[in-house]
Amino acid sequence: MVCRHGLIVALALTLATVTARAEVSELKISKQPGLLFAPMLLMEHHKLVEKHAKDAGVPDLKAAWLTLMSGGANNDALLSGSLHIVTSGVTNMLLLWGKTNGDIKAIIGVSGLPFKLVTRNPNIKTIKDYAPSDRIALPTVRQSIQAITLGIALQKAYGDDKANEKLVPNQVQMGHPDALIALLNPAHEVTSHFASSPFQEIELKNPGIHVVLESRDALGGDGHVALAYGTTKFYEENPKTVRAFLAAYEEAVGMIKSNPKAAAETYLTLVKERATAEEVAQLLTQPRRHLPGRADPHHGLRRVHGQGRLHQADAEKLKDYFFPLLHDRDGS
Repeated sequence: MVCRHGLIVALALTLATVTARAEVSELKISKQPGLLFAPMLLMEHHKLVEKHAKDAGVPDLKAAWLTLMSGGANNDALLSGSLHIVTSGVTNMLLLWGKTNGDIKAIIGVSGLPFKLVTRNPNIKTIKDYAPSDRIALPTVRQSIQAITLGIALQKAYGDDKANEKLVPNQVQMGHPDALIALLNPAHEVTSHFASSPFQEIELKNPGIHVVLESRDALGGDGHVALAYGTTKFYEENPKTVRAFLAAYEEAVGMIKSNPKAAAETYLTLVKERATAEEVAQLLTQPRRHLPGRADPHHGLRRVHGQGRLHQADAEKLKDYFFPLLHDRDGS
């Protein structure tokens, strides 16, 4: 009887050990430049994922951060298993959600700021003024949130469901830092940049740069445009790690809200962008923004999905796009 009891105890300890080992030892996450991803940069800098993982019972977890400039690269890395969690635009997550029949979902909503299509070409006042030779830099051709927003604006401008393809030949895939350099170079073929903060604000400081289109005009308002997402397998096998990731994000958000100037100063030491701490702090606290804010989905999914631009994304409820981690929150 004693031996049997000892066997049961040993089996229980073994099962507990196996369960503990199910959590990854290294969490591989992507980040991108720009204020949309400021919470991720602070999480990395302050080692917040490691801190909260330790509190959650995963004391040796290491967070490994990789910078990827485009949604396509993020999606490829996630599908290949090179990364566990990627941070990218709403549209990139929706495309994978449809491609995998809902196997890939959002973990948290990262942030949202209105973004602007700007140009140095004085002849371009509206999106109808683009000539075939005018090149528009954006993160990923066709599928980035900027590309989808441009397509929605074209449909509205022309009253034609197929008008979204009109400027696809004009699109050039380019990360925001490189697009900024290209736009400010008068000899470069790129004359426009569908940007994000703070790149659009830096560009607009220069004479001759002006706004052609704002995202809220096409989408009907603001909301989350950046999400962190992953696979169902990873989510189910690493519950403590995922919750530590959420807690780390919320602490980073708290840092930005409580002291935006300090957060801006830290951000600028990490990215070396041509902006002042005061300018970045102002962007972090501007009205009608979701940067940073709430982890649960807020308007961004509804605005993009509501335009009918992603035909595979046909879930009846927006919560179908998110893992249960946030289902008890008041998202939209």
